[in-house]
Amino acid sequence: MTAPVASHRKPKRPRPYSLTGPTARTAATLALAGAATGTALEGTGHAAPRPTPAQVKTEVDRYYQEAEAAAERYNGAKEKARAAEDSLDELRDEAARKTAGLNSARNALGSYATAQYRDGGLSPEIRLALSSSPDQYLDRAARADHMAGRQAAVVERVEHELRGVQQVRTAADAQLARLKDSQAELGVHKRSAEGKLDAAKRLLGELTAEQRASVQDGDAGGGSGGGGAAGAGAGGTDRSTAVRAADRSAARGGVQAPTERAARAVSFAYAALGKPYVWGATGPSAYDCSGLTQAAWRAAGVSLPRTTYTQINAGSRVGRSELTLGDLLFFYSGVSHVGIYVGDGKMIHAPRPGAPVRVAPIDQMPFAGATRPA
Repeated sequence: MTAPVASHRKPKRPRPYSLTGPTARTAATLALAGAATGTALEGTGHAAPRPTPAQVKTEVDRYYQEAEAAAERYNGAKEKARAAEDSLDELRDEAARKTAGLNSARNALGSYATAQYRDGGLSPEIRLALSSSPDQYLDRAARADHMAGRQAAVVERVEHELRGVQQVRTAADAQLARLKDSQAELGVHKRSAEGKLDAAKRLLGELTAEQRASVQDGDAGGGSGGGGAAGAGAGGTDRSTAVRAADRSAARGGVQAPTERAARAVSFAYAALGKPYVWGATGPSAYDCSGLTQAAWRAAGVSLPRTTYTQINAGSRVGRSELTLGDLLFFYSGVSHVGIYVGDGKMIHAPRPGAPVRVAPIDQMPFAGATRPA
């Protein structure tokens, strides 16, 4: 019996269900509505709310504070680089002097060696036998012994000068390495500060002009108008002008400058009102915060270090209830900002880029401490 032959034809697939007429139109409408709803929901789920001006101000202030901290580290690295460069120049000068001394000693040694070579062919006995005068020979022999002693001293001098040159060159190489490290550190802090300032600028750019002005003027405090010696040049206040400015400050704030130097520092700060903030600047046309306080006290004859975290140790610490004119006020946990006290709970400081030197309340920022320069 013959086996049935299997069929090789593919089974028919069921036709897809198709919609026609009103049903199709209804389905299409529902599909489009669903798509639109889905898009709207998706958009709603991912759209971030626009920050309020108050939120922008908080974020911008944080960027500015971080930028200033980086700027103070930059100032410190710059001071280290300058000191390393000065030291390197001194070491190079010293190396040149010692090399000249070494060359001089070598030349003297060469002269002795040449003389010895010329006279070294005859033994002392033969030279005595050939001498017309034994007394003359003995005199020459004595002088030769003396010269030999001087030659030994010259050899010792050459060795000493050579060791000195090698030591100075080793110190110069180490100082050069420190200079390169400081220069690399400068670049890191500069890029950090610039990045923070750019971030703040981008945030401010999202606001309207009116909102931006409100945010930027929010820390105006006592304003930036001139007071005290504002009519005088930043570095040109004389003794009487400084005292009069301090007296006017005292009349406003109810405190007296403890010293004439403090009065002069305060007078300088008043004269700087309205000048722009530029990070890394120490005057006379622009300042950063520590650059201003350093310049103010320099005008009073007191040398302060460059950075906030070194200025806080330059003088005697005072409590907040003991503040008087001229005291340096420090802010933030990292001691990254400084101003100069002018009485009545106010200070003069260089706040940040875009905000000129101005008077502001000391409660504006978290207080970290105060110092009274000597």
